Amino acid sequence: MSQKILLDTDIGTDIDDAVCLAYLLAQPACDLVGVTTVSGEAHERAKMVSVLCKIAAQDQIPIFPGVEAPLLAAQRQPFAQQAEALARWDHAIGFPSGEAINFLRQTIRAHPGEIILLAIGPLTNIALLFALDRTIPTLLKELVIMGGHYVNRLAGTHPLEHNIRCDPHAAAIVFNSPVPMRAVGVEVTRRVVMQADEVRARFDTELLRPVLDFAEVWFRDIERITFHDPLAAAAIFDADLCTFERGITSVELTSEPLRGYTHWQRDDAGWHQVAATVDAAAFFAHFFSVFA
Repeated sequence: MSQKILLDTDIGTDIDDAVCLAYLLAQPACDLVGVTTVSGEAHERAKMVSVLCKIAAQDQIPIFPGVEAPLLAAQRQPFAQQAEALARWDHAIGFPSGEAINFLRQTIRAHPGEIILLAIGPLTNIALLFALDRTIPTLLKELVIMGGHYVNRLAGTHPLEHNIRCDPHAAAIVFNSPVPMRAVGVEVTRRVVMQADEVRARFDTELLRPVLDFAEVWFRDIERITFHDPLAAAAIFDADLCTFERGITSVELTSEPLRGYTHWQRDDAGWHQVAATVDAAAFFAHFFSVFA
């Protein structure tokens, strides 16, 4: 049985979003029913989505540019840097404007209890969706996010995670919503890393070649890929990759530098699940198996 997935992504900033999308397009158990983009230059991000959908012969998948600005916080990622590679790849150029939230709403309402919403960027679109229609959280099969930092800190340090920090007010709305949610945080995703030379050697399939082209822009500054988003996606399809713990999460909304912290409290009755461990070797074997 295939699993219906809606993807919300800020593809074009960190390269892991493109890696994640390629995985979903190659995953035979995934029925990708639509993609929305979020953060600055949302239309450029939509074009990047289109590149991979076309190469995967799945260009019938609806693509909707979403909200570009955070709800209240300052913009932290106004540009989709990897979009500079678009000229080398075929892609669509016309996308509906201002319709992403309604697309998500209509699609979820058309398939109650069937859709997993996978959010791998700032949660702006998701917060607006939940605020617009308060029944949507109860109609989702699950919300899976890549975001946050959930380990207990003994020395008083509390790292900020990028997706939550980019729109903490949106994250607070989402975390306070009655939606079954699993979160994969950076303290777990940082265990699945690949250096640039190995990426260049292994990203040699038709679908991964444009991802590698996008990655070369990323490698100018960081010569590795941390598979943050692909791990969140893969955990949907292979339950043995990560273990999860139940609890309750809240988002810090005080002034900087605290804004965007995720406060985690373990509670067996909690409605949030957060990743606790990952089998890195099993993850990479699973990831590359879908491209074989």
